[in-house]
Amino acid sequence: MANRLSVIATRGGDAGETSLGDGSRVGKDTPRIAALGEVDELNSAIGMWRTETLPPAIDTLLARVQNDLFDLGAELCIPGHETLQAHHVQALDAALARYNGELPPLREFILPGGSRAAALAHMARSICRRAERAVVALGREEPVRDAPRQYLNRLSDLCFVLARTLNREQGGADVLWQREPAP
Repeated sequence: MANRLSVIATRGGDAGETSLGDGSRVGKDTPRIAALGEVDELNSAIGMWRTETLPPAIDTLLARVQNDLFDLGAELCIPGHETLQAHHVQALDAALARYNGELPPLREFILPGGSRAAALAHMARSICRRAERAVVALGREEPVRDAPRQYLNRLSDLCFVLARTLNREQGGADVLWQREPAP
């Protein structure tokens, strides 16, 4: 691979603008950059989650997700560029079906927590929802294809299911929400 980034501090963003992948300059507070930043934060959260000892199949799945999110970042960075496709969403659907099929049905709401790995999965889930909202907001101002929105929607569901899976595999249980007793 060629040396892609030799100068990290270009100072080109000091005035509050940044370059998109097509060379155009936009404000750092535009919906496109907000969505890009949220997807980047999500990818970082999944990277943190992967520092935990995870079952190999889940770690492999999350590694693929991180690469997909990097590709989604490219799609957001280059207007008109397409990376995520229906098959990426279908892969998440398949993983959801697999892992959710191994879990007991939910009978109550659950709170984020349990094992550290599950708590990190819940953190990634909530960041994913924020990234999804940012992509939806971008879509209100500029064209956004269906696959990126669908991918983020499925990924947040998958993070929830994987949190439950990790709690179960580590011998714990979901942390159940408990209604406050009536006075």
